[in-house]
Amino acid sequence: MKTRLFFSAAILILAFNSCTKVPITNRRQFNLLPESELRSMSLTEYNKFIASHTLMPSSDTGTIMVKRVGVSISNAITTHLRSHNQAKRVEGYGWQFNLIQDKTVNAWCMPGGKVVVYTGLLPITRDENGLAVVMGHEIAHAIARHGNERMSQQLAIQLGGVGLAIAISQKPAETQNIFMQSYGISTTLGALAYSRKHESEADKLGLCFMAMAGYNPSAAVSFWERMSKEGSGQGFVLLSTHPSDTKRIADIKAYLPTAMKYYKKATSPNTKGKR
Repeated sequence: MKTRLFFSAAILILAFNSCTKVPITNRRQFNLLPESELRSMSLTEYNKFIASHTLMPSSDTGTIMVKRVGVSISNAITTHLRSHNQAKRVEGYGWQFNLIQDKTVNAWCMPGGKVVVYTGLLPITRDENGLAVVMGHEIAHAIARHGNERMSQQLAIQLGGVGLAIAISQKPAETQNIFMQSYGISTTLGALAYSRKHESEADKLGLCFMAMAGYNPSAAVSFWERMSKEGSGQGFVLLSTHPSDTKRIADIKAYLPTAMKYYKKATSPNTKGKR
C-alpha cells in the first residue's frame, strides 16, 4: 500500500510539474520530456540534415527573405514572451533560419529555433507576408511544444514510456524516427506530424506571431487557398502534414480579428511601418 501511495504521489508531482499553459491560447498541456534534452537532440539532427542538403547561398534573394522574416518573427515572439513572464519558452534557443534547395513544398522548426524552408515553397508563398504565414505557423509548433507532446505520446506507445536518454542509448534508430516524425522533418514515415488540435493552435499562434512582427495576418487566407488549389492531387508535404481544407480557412477567418489586434499594435505610429 505504501509503495502504491508513493508511486501515485510521484505521478501527481510529475504531472503537476509538467503542466504548463501554451502562450496566447492558454491551453493546458503535459510535456513529459525535458526541453533541454530535446534541444540537444534537435541540434544533432539539424546538423545532420544541413550537412546532407544543399543550402542556398547567403546572397540569394530567397535566403535573405527567409532570414529577414525569421529574425523579425523570433524577435517579436521573444519580446512578447518576456513581457508576459513566459521567457522560459525560448530559454536556450539559438535561432537559425536556412533555405535549402529542394522542390518539396515544406518547412519546419525544431526545438531550439532551428528553422528550415524548402525552395519549393517560395513560388506559393510569393512574398514576405506569405512566407511569414508558414514560418509563423512552424515556429508556433515549437513555441507551443507540440513536438514534445507528440513525442511523449509516441515514446509511451512505441517504447513503453522510457525516458528520452534511455531511449536514445538503447534504441537510437527508433528514437530518431520518433523524433523526426514528431517534428515533421521526414517525409517517409507515413504518419502525420501533428494532430488537428495542434494544427489549429499553430494556425492561431502563427497569425499572432506574424502580426507581432508587422506582417498582415490576413495573408494567411489567400496563402492557404493557394495551397489547397495548387497542391490538389500533387502530394505536397506541407499539405499532407498540415491539412488545408474549407474548415481550416474558415477558422482562420474567424480568428483574424484577434490576430489583427497584434498587427495594429505592431504597426502603430510608434513602431515600424506596415509590410
